[in-house]
Amino acid sequence: MTLLFTDSNNISIYGLTSINSQKFHIVIDQSNNVKIDGVKVSADGDSPNTDGIHIENSHSVNITNSRIGTGDDCISIGPGSTYVSIQGIQCGPGHGISIGSLGRSEDEQGVENVIVSNVDFMSTDNGVRIKTWGKDSKSFVRNIVFQHINMKMVKNPIIIYQHYCLDKPCPKKESGVEISNVRYEDIQGTSNTEVAVMLDCSKDKPCTDIVMGNVNLVLQMVYGSAQASCNNASGLANDVVVPFTPCLKRDLLLT
Repeated sequence: MTLLFTDSNNISIYGLTSINSQKFHIVIDQSNNVKIDGVKVSADGDSPNTDGIHIENSHSVNITNSRIGTGDDCISIGPGSTYVSIQGIQCGPGHGISIGSLGRSEDEQGVENVIVSNVDFMSTDNGVRIKTWGKDSKSFVRNIVFQHINMKMVKNPIIIYQHYCLDKPCPKKESGVEISNVRYEDIQGTSNTEVAVMLDCSKDKPCTDIVMGNVNLVLQMVYGSAQASCNNASGLANDVVVPFTPCLKRDLLLT
């Protein structure tokens, strides 16, 4: 990695440019009160593990007004991260903004109180993603807000994937990571694939309190329409124009 802060407090990073890191560009680990503003991160879209900014086991991290293009996640939020604010980001190329992967080890800490706002995704593999291992776990993801987001030619604009596995063969277990209280608000744009919203949650620990409002994602192609795939998730949906999310109920109190 190019730049690592660990066991540190009151960090300010302004106007930094990082180009073609061998792996992660900027890593914040076991640190508190971090401000990152106006950074530029650049790596080839095919370069593996070149995450732009990775956060782990850290508290009160604010990332603002930055442009990130890599071969992996623009920003990744790892276990033990709390009170993370991400605003004013241009992301692409890359794998989007990800919470996870989580739950690789059973006692891994969770992620909570994250807000991702005012982000433009351009030609990324994912937009906003939550990713967990298909293993037993005591971890969690809760109190998350994704809002005011524009997608342009994104493969998976909204995705929760709870069956991540790199082991061969995979154990085919359900994730034990509990995902709850995740809000998607004012998300617009185009999807490169028919499934614009994928909620692939765990049978053992279904996703709960998933709320969508003012979500309008359309298929980039001339023909066809965007769709949603939804397994083991429950919550509410309002003003979701495309695609329809059949497992999320309409909140009649908001109509």
